[in-house]
Amino acid sequence: MIRAVIAAALLLASPLRAEIAIQEVTSPGGIKAWLVEDHNIPFTALELQFKGGTSLEAPDKRGVINLMAATLEEGAGELDSKGFAEAREALAASISFDAGVDSVGVSAKFLTENRDQVIDLLRSALVTPRFDQDAVDRVREQVLSNLRANEKDPGTIASERFDALAFGDHPYGSTGDGTIPTVTALTRDDVVAAHKAALARDRVFVSASGDITAEELGKLLDRLLGDLPATGAPQPGTAPWHLTGGTTVVDFPTPQSTVFFGQLGIPRDDPDFFPAFVLNEVIGGGRFTARLMTEVREKRGLTYGIGTYLVNMEHADMLLGQFSASNDKVAEAIKVVKEEWGRIVSEGVTPEELEATKTYLTGSFPLRFDGNGPIASILVGMQMDGMPIDYVTTRNAKIEAVTMEDIRRVAARLFKPEALQFVVVGQPEEM
Repeated sequence: MIRAVIAAALLLASPLRAEIAIQEVTSPGGIKAWLVEDHNIPFTALELQFKGGTSLEAPDKRGVINLMAATLEEGAGELDSKGFAEAREALAASISFDAGVDSVGVSAKFLTENRDQVIDLLRSALVTPRFDQDAVDRVREQVLSNLRANEKDPGTIASERFDALAFGDHPYGSTGDGTIPTVTALTRDDVVAAHKAALARDRVFVSASGDITAEELGKLLDRLLGDLPATGAPQPGTAPWHLTGGTTVVDFPTPQSTVFFGQLGIPRDDPDFFPAFVLNEVIGGGRFTARLMTEVREKRGLTYGIGTYLVNMEHADMLLGQFSASNDKVAEAIKVVKEEWGRIVSEGVTPEELEATKTYLTGSFPLRFDGNGPIASILVGMQMDGMPIDYVTTRNAKIEAVTMEDIRRVAARLFKPEALQFVVVGQPEEM
C-alpha cells in the first residue's frame, strides 16, 4: 500500500508547465537553494550535488568516493543497514546517492506528511553514516563485480582508453569506479576520510520542487546540512588535453567493434556555445535526420546508430561521439565521420536544417519538465553549470537567435577533422 501511494504521487507530480517559476532561497544559516513550489499534491523532490566527486581522489585511492557514496545508505546513526532500509520503506521515501566525476549526488523524494522524518533519516546518512566494516566489505564486493564485468565491456574499455589518452595523470584520465587493485586495497578509514573530503557545505548545490515553501525549505536545509564540515578537499586543477588526432585500436575478440571518438569542445559559458549546441544537433544529435545518422546508417548501412554530444565537465570541455559497427565496416564508417566533420566546415548547414533543428530544440525543451523529480534535477544541474536563474525562460530565445553567420563562424572554430581521436575496441579490418 505504501509503495502504491508513493508511486501515485510520482505519476501525478507536477504535470507539464508552460512556465517554471524559480525562487532563490537562502536558509537562516546561509545555505542557498533554488525552489519551484507546487502545492497541487503533497509531494516534494530534493536534489543535492556536492562539487568534486571522484576527481578529488588520489591515484592510489581511486574508487574510494564511489565506495563511500554506495555505503551511505548501509546504516546511519543507531540504524544498521537493515534498519535504515526498513525506515526508508516505512516512510514511503526514495533516498539515493551517486558518485560522479565532478560531484556526489543525493536525491530524495517524499510525501509532505513524512517530510520531517525523511529529512532526519537523510541527515543521519549524510552526517553520521556508520560505515560498518561488514557493509563496506559487502559493497566493495559489488563494486569489484562491476569492475570485472567492465573489463569485458567494449564500450567501457573504449571510453576509459579515450580518457586515459586525453587526460593522462589527471583524475579525469582514469575511472572514478577505481581499479580492482585500488578498490581491493581500500580500508574503512579511507572511506571515512573520503566522506569528510567530499561532503562539505562549501561545495553543495541544492534544489527542490513540490509541496514546500521557501521558509520551510530554508529551515530544512540548516537541519539537514548545518552539521556537515564547512570545507572539504581542494578541487583538482584544469585537465590537460593530450590528444592531437589519430586512431587507437584495442584488440578485443568480438565480431563488432565499438568506436569512441572526440576532440576538444567549447565551454558552457562561451558566447559561441549555443551555435555549437545547434551544430552538434545537426551533425550528430538524437534525431534520424542528423547528418551522421543519414550518412553512416541510412545511406551506407554501416551502423545501427551513431551520435555526438557536447560534454561540459568542471575541468574540461569535449565534443564526443560513439558508434558500433561490424569489423569489416569500421574503417569506412570512420572515413565517413571525418568527411562529415569537414563538410560541416566547408559547406555549413542549409537554412532548412537550421530552422528544423531550432524547432526541435525549442519544442522538446519543455518536455523535460514533466515532474517534480526532473525539475529538481534540472535546477541543481543549472547551478552546477553556473547558469543564471532565468535560464529556463531565456534558453529558447538564445537558440532562436542563432544565425547562419553564427553557424559558419563556429563550425570553422570548433570542428577539426584532423584533431579527431578515434578509439576502436574490437578487431577491425584494414586498420
